[in-house]
Amino acid sequence: MTYQLALSLISGIFIAGSAAYLGTLMLSRKMAVIAGPLGHLALPGAALAIVYGFSISLGAFPFVVFGIIVIWLLEIRTKLAMEALTAIVFATGVATAFLFLPIDKAEAALVGDVSKVGIYETLASMVLGTLVVVVINRSYSKIMLINIHEDVARTEGVNVKLYNLIYLSAIAITVALGVDLVGGLMTAALVAIPAAAARNVSRTLGQFGVTAGLFGAISAVVGILVSTVTGLPAGPLVILTSAIIFLATVPVARV
Repeated sequence: MTYQLALSLISGIFIAGSAAYLGTLMLSRKMAVIAGPLGHLALPGAALAIVYGFSISLGAFPFVVFGIIVIWLLEIRTKLAMEALTAIVFATGVATAFLFLPIDKAEAALVGDVSKVGIYETLASMVLGTLVVVVINRSYSKIMLINIHEDVARTEGVNVKLYNLIYLSAIAITVALGVDLVGGLMTAALVAIPAAAARNVSRTLGQFGVTAGLFGAISAVVGILVSTVTGLPAGPLVILTSAIIFLATVPVARV
């Protein structure tokens, strides 16, 4: 195993595993598709990273964080659904991206290129991926209660605004990291498919989270290894592996 392949595998495991774990919450809130528009919001940052030659995740992160803050503030101010606000911010991000994104260099921004991650990007993936899992694990019950019924959560003394901000911040980190692995076009699949597969085979909430993370990590490893052998982009292969795992779980899905 080469040094670069080891970095790619470690990054992929932490990115995909943490994204899938977060996806268990997003499925319960029917918000998994929101990761897609937020991935598109990362495209302006990815475009600047490509133009100026620095890390795509680093370029994507401030744009995704800014979008998350705007969505959070607009949700408080307007009471519009988060999905509608995300669509507005998404369209703005895509329009901005196409002003700067060099078409001949667009592949890394659109479908990812984990084969070029360095040691610092790998360390960032490990630290931030672990942070997302730890923070979401500690906040899981409160965010789940908010997902079920916000008014009940307020009655129970849950700070809904604070936990929505924590939740959105975790999504922002996951999306920014995911751009390196699967690009800006497929972040929703990185979050949703392993979590959906895990739901098919899990019997308890604890199993749900662990199984989702495991399926995400397996998808990353298989996709990256197949990419190394075939020369095809790793991002689409990771998502296709996730889809195969999902289909394999359908026969044993809970009815």
